[in-house]
Amino acid sequence: MLTPQSIIAVIGGGTMGAGIAQVAAQAGHRVRIYDIHPGAAARAIDAIATALSARVAKGKMTASEKHDVESRLNTAQSISELADAALVIEAAAEQIDIKQAIFRELAAVCSAEAIFASNTSSISITAIASGVEQPQRVAGLHFFNPAPVMKLVEVVSGLETSPAVLESLTGLAMRWGKQPVHCHSTPGFIVNRVARPFYAEAWRALEEQVAPAGVIDAALRDCGGFPMGPLALTDLIGQDVNFAVTCSVFNGFWQERRFLPSLIQQELVFGKRLGKKTGQGVYRWPLNESLPYLPAEPGESDAQEIQHHGFAAWLNNHDSGDSVTYSYLELDDVLVQMTQGETATQLAKSLQRPVVLLDLVNDWQSSPLVVLAAAASNTVVQTAKAIRFFQQQGKQVLMISDYPGMLVWRTVAMLANEATDAAQKGVASEEDIDTAMRLGVNYPHGPLAWGAELGWQQVLRLLENLQKHYGEERYRPTSLLRQRTLLETQHEH
Repeated sequence: MLTPQSIIAVIGGGTMGAGIAQVAAQAGHRVRIYDIHPGAAARAIDAIATALSARVAKGKMTASEKHDVESRLNTAQSISELADAALVIEAAAEQIDIKQAIFRELAAVCSAEAIFASNTSSISITAIASGVEQPQRVAGLHFFNPAPVMKLVEVVSGLETSPAVLESLTGLAMRWGKQPVHCHSTPGFIVNRVARPFYAEAWRALEEQVAPAGVIDAALRDCGGFPMGPLALTDLIGQDVNFAVTCSVFNGFWQERRFLPSLIQQELVFGKRLGKKTGQGVYRWPLNESLPYLPAEPGESDAQEIQHHGFAAWLNNHDSGDSVTYSYLELDDVLVQMTQGETATQLAKSLQRPVVLLDLVNDWQSSPLVVLAAAASNTVVQTAKAIRFFQQQGKQVLMISDYPGMLVWRTVAMLANEATDAAQKGVASEEDIDTAMRLGVNYPHGPLAWGAELGWQQVLRLLENLQKHYGEERYRPTSLLRQRTLLETQHEH
């Protein structure tokens, strides 16, 4: 059992190691930090002291509390100095041979009761534990950056991890003020696996020149309700780090096409345009992007004859069932409806009328903008009717190329699809998957709850239309998603 008196050791004095050590020391543990590089552990303690000083300055901690936390932090000069630790958390380089060597050394010096945890974000816990004599005491304890701030901790079990070890780590995480979720060791665990489409769909839109990077990010941020656009986020994470995780997940799943890495991102990494840390990535930093909002359209709005069916409820996402399927808005001869995965041009051709498609809006009241795409066969005047209508609702309008599934809807559909795959394969419970995505990457909803709210039929239709359009496996709906759709249909009848 891990108690507040247990000594905690942290291996690795980088950002994550220092953050984890700070969390443990603030929770009352004596902490030892070891790093193979001379001086790195001492620098980690200095970094923690600076972070604690900032807390004191903001009134979140007293000077005496800061002193107490610092008094519990010590450096270790060798792994043998970690012998009395009840828990060792490894936060070293993301290379399996390094991690296996560390755990072999630990097994030789620590007591048989000591628990070994890895903060790896994508390496198999089973593989890391395979070199240890008692693999049942090895687990994953994956914190998110910055560790003192982020609530989520993924507690990861390898094939041999004992239930008692998982219970100890889960209890410890809760005492440390964290929200633990449990998952089995598969590539990317929960968050780094389920989040892949958030980046992948943005890179694809950029590759296909659907819209400039700033428009793609604005759509996901301001319409989708995500805290940051995916491309700006990869710049912040570091293009090298984000690309490495994508490649790791892609290769971990035997080149599954859903996880296909981006050639544009690879070019940025080759060119050392790594984002904020190098001053340039997708964007130049500091960020100063102006968006190509459309100027207010002149014209007599009152002359437009407006007919709608379930439109307000549909925009607000308070409706999910059959009525959503038929929600539309008619402005004179122009049909406006939310994307269902077909292009506007395709729809205009089958309906023999002008069409403007609208992207998903998470919260109609709070979103400052809408994203539209028009059929190639529309006249400028026809498309302008839709633009003017939304401007009169107080929205900024961004136009993108006629792109199936648009930007937000296809991303949300792919996130929901990935989450159903993880649930179906027993990676984690549905509740833990949704909790992980809300707390680990601050999504506005868990992807499974979001899929249910939008309606699984809608998600399925959009993915099937994308699959048909591209002729690719990438958009293949999962078996669980199809089952959910059938259940939804039964409930309606």
